Amino acid sequence: MSVHILKTWPEFFNDAILGIKSFELRKNDRDYQVGDELSLREFIPEIPSTSDRSRGYFTGHVCRFRVIYVLKDFEFGLEPGYCILGITIVPNSLSI
Repeated sequence: MSVHILKTWPEFFNDAILGIKSFELRKNDRDYQVGDELSLREFIPEIPSTSDRSRGYFTGHVCRFRVIYVLKDFEFGLEPGYCILGITIVPNSLSI
């Protein structure tokens, strides 16, 4: 099992912790596996008139999720190199 620390924008972070969003669409550059954990860190991007999404700041809100499913077959409409991760929240892991 691996733990992946990832940025996530506020609207996606909030939907995930509320249980509305039970998946992550990610570039599969980390070889995600069932059983891995995602440590999602809420990140507010700076988007004035730039496409540089690396600029911004972390809010300090963090929550862990367990990967329960990995879809990485591009025949289902995914671009090669991307995956959809089915996730479930790790109980008592929300840190605000």
